[in-house]
Amino acid sequence: MSSTTRRTRRTRHRDTPPPRTGGSEREVLRGFLDYLRTSMAAKVDGAPEPRVRTAEVPSGTNLLGLLNHLTYVERSIFLGEEVTDWKATFEAAPADSVADVVTRYRDAVQRANELLDGCTDLGAPVPRPRPGRPAPSVRWAVTHMIEETGRHAGHADILRELIDGSTGR
Repeated sequence: MSSTTRRTRRTRHRDTPPPRTGGSEREVLRGFLDYLRTSMAAKVDGAPEPRVRTAEVPSGTNLLGLLNHLTYVERSIFLGEEVTDWKATFEAAPADSVADVVTRYRDAVQRANELLDGCTDLGAPVPRPRPGRPAPSVRWAVTHMIEETGRHAGHADILRELIDGSTGR
């Protein structure tokens, strides 16, 4: 298919502008984190098999693997779950459907948000169970998740466009 033909078949979605949040630091950070999380899940949701798990770039990065990885990061940062092989988190299991991975991600986000809802002091450590390892501050954890999710959402934008031409947030 020529690039001209490919351009005419692209699915354009209306861009969702950055969130309007309250004025507090906590509201701004949580608003932007949730905005990026929603954008990331939307990029993967409905992506076609098998291209959703096919490496579209020389690094081997694939769309489904990005969301799988972010699920592990959410669980590690906010819930204290141990990850022994970060590289392996970039691949979804062959038996996992797109819906399975999206559901697991949304579940991890919901659990993280339940924890964050109880955190009123951004300078306090994240209240997660991980014996022997100090937890970062809530501020650091949320900022890190904004950076991590934003970085991978940018990758996801490009990968989804390569897969089926879909663009927009």
